[in-house]
Amino acid sequence: MASTTGKGKAIFRVVSGNFLEMFDFMVYGYYATAIAKAFFPSDDPFASLMLSLATFGAGFLMRPLGAIFLGAYIDKHGRRQGLIVTLALMAAGTLLIALVPGYATLGVAAPLLVLAGRLLQGFSAGVELGGVSVYLSEIATPGRKGFFVSWQSASQQVAVVFAGLLGVALNHWLTPEDMTQWGWRVPFLVGCAIVPAIFIIRRSLEETPSSKRAPTARASPK
Repeated sequence: MASTTGKGKAIFRVVSGNFLEMFDFMVYGYYATAIAKAFFPSDDPFASLMLSLATFGAGFLMRPLGAIFLGAYIDKHGRRQGLIVTLALMAAGTLLIALVPGYATLGVAAPLLVLAGRLLQGFSAGVELGGVSVYLSEIATPGRKGFFVSWQSASQQVAVVFAGLLGVALNHWLTPEDMTQWGWRVPFLVGCAIVPAIFIIRRSLEETPSSKRAPTARASPK
């Protein structure tokens, strides 16, 4: 029972960051229209929305680079350290989007900073999803790798539902005008607020046995 409890805690610790990653991605998509008005104002609402969505899509273009560079980092420095770095990058991107003043205040610098935030989120996501899957696979009990790794996807779906429910609550409590002006920032601020807790949780991760053996294996003579 103690072993089962320990494995359950390890799963929760590692997928908590995965939850936040997907949550941050989803809320941008949910509030793309409000973000368009704040950072990409235009006489043509459709053009404004397309710029907002293009910025959203830019994050996905960074995923392959994140997979290459951060994947190598995780192999060299260990799963735990790599997942902490990805969480830091993700948090920085979320803070940028949540706190940057709009176009009316900063001018063209505002959308550029939002783009930078999206690129950071995409870069970190490139290895967050794979890194979590690898970690879960390496701590899995014999014959249960599929079950353990499935929690990576499960945490994403929980994030999607949570983001949706938060949006429903905000739309109930706030007027459409408030949502457009500042309410869309609330989900991002919620993400920022839980980052410290997830940092504490993720720092308590133990290194996987496979990752501990990797430096010895690389150093051994051929």
